[in-house]
Amino acid sequence: MESLHKKAAAAGTTKQSGDAAEDRALAYLVAAGLKLLARNYRTPGRGGGEIDLVMRDAGGTLVFVEVRQRSSRSHGGAAASVGAVKQRRIIFAARHYLMRLAQQPPCRFDVVSVEAGTVEWLQGAFDAG
Repeated sequence: MESLHKKAAAAGTTKQSGDAAEDRALAYLVAAGLKLLARNYRTPGRGGGEIDLVMRDAGGTLVFVEVRQRSSRSHGGAAASVGAVKQRRIIFAARHYLMRLAQQPPCRFDVVSVEAGTVEWLQGAFDAG
C-alpha cells in the first residue's frame, strides 16, 4: 500500500512540475507577442494526440507548441525528446484542431524547452510533411 502512495505522490509532483513548465513557457511566449488560443488541446478518443499550447503569432500564423521539461541536458535536452512518434501525435491533433476552422491559416510546430532554469524557444522545430 505504501508504494501506491509513493507512486501517486510522484505522479502528482510530475504533473505539478509539468504544469509549472507550461506556465513558464506560456508566459515566455505571451511576452514575445503570441496569443493563447487553447491549452492542452486533446483529440477525442483513445490513441489521439495532445497539443500543450495552441497560439497565434502577430502575423496570424497558428503555432502548435510542445513544452518539454528536463532537469539537465544529459540525454540530449528537452527538444531532442520530441521524437517521431510524439511528432505524429501532435500533427494528428493539429489536423483535428484545424478541421474546426473555416480557413486554414499558416501553421508551424514549435518546441519550448524548460531546462535547468532556462527557457528556449525552437520555432519550426519540425514539419507536418
